[in-house]
Amino acid sequence: MTHFTDKKSKTYDELRMEAEARFPSGSAPGGVTIDDIVQLRLQNTYNTHLDIARDMAGVMRADMAAYDADPNLSTQSLGCWSGFHAQQMIKSVKRLRGTTKRAYVYLSGWMVAGLRNRWGHLPDQSMHEKTAVADLINEIYTSLRQADEVAMNDLFKDLKAARDAGDKVAERAAINAIDNFESHVVPIIADIDAGFGNEHATYLLAKELIRAGACCLQIENQVSDAKQCGHQDGKVTVPREDFIEKLRACRLAFEELGVEDGVIVARTDSLGAGLTQKVPVSQEPGDLAAEYTKWLKTEEITADAPMRDGELALFHDGEFVRPARLPNGLFPFQAGTGRARVIEDCIASLTHGGADLLWIETDTPNVAEIASMVDEVREAVPNAKLTYNNSPSFNWTLNLRKQVREQWIEEGKIADTDYPDGIALMSPDLDESDLGLEADNRLRRFQHDISTKAGVFHNLITLPTFHLTAKSMDDLSRGYFGEDKMLAYVTRVQREEIRSGISAVKHQHEVGSDLGDTFKEMVGGERALKAGGTANTMNQFAAE
Repeated sequence: MTHFTDKKSKTYDELRMEAEARFPSGSAPGGVTIDDIVQLRLQNTYNTHLDIARDMAGVMRADMAAYDADPNLSTQSLGCWSGFHAQQMIKSVKRLRGTTKRAYVYLSGWMVAGLRNRWGHLPDQSMHEKTAVADLINEIYTSLRQADEVAMNDLFKDLKAARDAGDKVAERAAINAIDNFESHVVPIIADIDAGFGNEHATYLLAKELIRAGACCLQIENQVSDAKQCGHQDGKVTVPREDFIEKLRACRLAFEELGVEDGVIVARTDSLGAGLTQKVPVSQEPGDLAAEYTKWLKTEEITADAPMRDGELALFHDGEFVRPARLPNGLFPFQAGTGRARVIEDCIASLTHGGADLLWIETDTPNVAEIASMVDEVREAVPNAKLTYNNSPSFNWTLNLRKQVREQWIEEGKIADTDYPDGIALMSPDLDESDLGLEADNRLRRFQHDISTKAGVFHNLITLPTFHLTAKSMDDLSRGYFGEDKMLAYVTRVQREEIRSGISAVKHQHEVGSDLGDTFKEMVGGERALKAGGTANTMNQFAAE
């Protein structure tokens, strides 16, 4: 069996020889056969989820090195809010590519808050239980490992059929397929929000996520108890020293658990964050605190506007000024400084915090904008790399059509009256227009362009399975409860599953029914009460 690091586990022949040496009679005490022992050893692709974290950290490091050598070798993931979503995504990738290399799973804090907490559907404000994130990581890896077990069981059925038929060629082909089986287990990038508390709370939670299997933690520079979704207003950032301490907390959690290659993604929300909760203390000119406070909005202290009891003053550029302060005690930054703060955040996270990857949360998907920021960061840290959120919070159609329209007007290709402006660009009438087709071409190229031009190592979509579930249920419900009834299910679900080769169409097999039958045979032989007999309706899909 092969993992992405090309670290080979023992082959079928090696395990069989070891078992035969232990049990020369051909079976273990109790009558368990050598064949059964070998199968179960190979089906169990990982012993613990901490083993997964260690192995997948090596996968990510290898992928990052490959990307540094060739920026065409970027990676991708989709956000999944259940183990089944992740399992079906990875199965689809394997069916498409023949491998799952450079495909990851993204675990979104937004979707945990919105779909996986005990208190209902909540916004992305760290109001869900801390344990829900670790529970989901564990669930995803349980599902991916079960996909391994089901697939490996099918390969052993092929091996048994070849042996029963006396076909040595088919037998060796089945063993080769077993030895070269590629696990469904892939890296998870896990969203730890802002750490759910102080640096110690961050460390404790990070350990739980790593034990559950996370090889990569993504943490943001917002205030934990005032956390907002990155695409909402009201975001409050912490001083860089505070964020660096949380990055160190994540690193120590990895080191303590022996995940030496663990990956940390440092996210900055400063582009859209106009507030900070506290003013850090500067120890010397130009230190991290001074570089943070220089962007605060301040007011001149004059005889007409003197200092009052309870107010704060800052010494800045040779004089005392009063930092502006909101009624809730928060300090606003100067307008238009978000971009500059992002650059400084990124450099500090890489050079002082030991982060491995960056995440710049933007308000629109614009390759040129992101590339310009990355270029500045790379002046200080040449190999800086990003994870980028291809967010459903963007109206992708509108944004890309606006970009094409503006560029074409600037280049003189069209007049500003040739196409509508604003929301009218969403019209379906434009789908087949030159502008609509060019925007769609740019969408198709977007991830390639942002990876090759803007240093994006990993492209993800945070909430696709949230929207996909809503859309799919709406589509089926409108047909089923409308005029089509069963025709809606058959044409919109089952027939598409069959024709696309989706294994879940055989839903009993998908959840391990055949796997269970095999185990019953291992322990019961002819006494086994199996589900997969002639009366099993899954046989209706046997030819698919």
